[in-house]
Amino acid sequence: MNGLELAFKYYEEYGKALLDEKFPDISRYVTIGLAGSGSECFGFDDDTSQDHDFEPGFCIFIPGEDIIDEKTAFSLQREYDKLPSEYMGFSRQKMKPVGGNRHGVIRISDFYGAKCGRPDGELSVYDWLAVPEHALAEAVNGEIFKDGDNSFSKIREKLQKYPDDIGFKKMAGYLLTMAQAGQYNYLRCVKRGDTAAAQMAAFRFTEAALHVIYLLNRQYMPYYKWCFRGLKELTKLGNLYDSLEYLISSDNDAKRSDVKSGMIEDVAALVIKELKEEGLSDAVCFDLEKHAYSVNDRISDGMLRTMDIFAGV
Repeated sequence: MNGLELAFKYYEEYGKALLDEKFPDISRYVTIGLAGSGSECFGFDDDTSQDHDFEPGFCIFIPGEDIIDEKTAFSLQREYDKLPSEYMGFSRQKMKPVGGNRHGVIRISDFYGAKCGRPDGELSVYDWLAVPEHALAEAVNGEIFKDGDNSFSKIREKLQKYPDDIGFKKMAGYLLTMAQAGQYNYLRCVKRGDTAAAQMAAFRFTEAALHVIYLLNRQYMPYYKWCFRGLKELTKLGNLYDSLEYLISSDNDAKRSDVKSGMIEDVAALVIKELKEEGLSDAVCFDLEKHAYSVNDRISDGMLRTMDIFAGV
């Protein structure tokens, strides 16, 4: 059983009664679900995940103090803490995980403030460029079991994906990174005999490629240790998993560097094919740098378009 299933069953068995019987006056304002930090919120958890920060529990997202005051919120948390500490063979954690409490009562404004810097999810152009992608992924992941007054879901919907112009800016920067690290610098490092720098170039190419692939799928890339796991589930270019893994996990001797150089060009060609099919680039070549600037030209906001091409990276 994964964490999302465990959370839902725990809520169904204990959470509903808690709200309906002890807090009927505020139940309609409360949103219940599991979202935020932790592999279980992405559905990526496995047996190894259960060695830390894993427990039966759910999030109780509540609106501002004008609707649910601090005293009521405190009482709600106390009642939540009294729920069974053992459930289906799993134990509730006795210590809060790094980064604070992930379950129980959470103000909606605190949740989104922590994830995107704005409690109402209203992001400026500069906010969109500055907020880490994995934090946005955590703002919209997981599942909602009970939607309260829709205040949580309205913000969630605002943040569901990058606005087109922001997505283009970030994609342009990552495409140029792919060009510089993979198509240009990788073999130069190999020819110098600097295999460490070559591996760094392969890593930077791979990381940038992952960002581009997630952007092409209109999804945020999760935290680094989950980006490959998530890649497997992407519709567009998710089949590049093996190639990208090989680029960062193999040596850079003469034989392998030839293979890796060809693989870099293959990945670039598939990314370019996708860009062309979606009408995101007018460049007619296999030079990712030219495609990066072509994507940047798609940006309708003049100020954003003329910002440094790496502004979103």
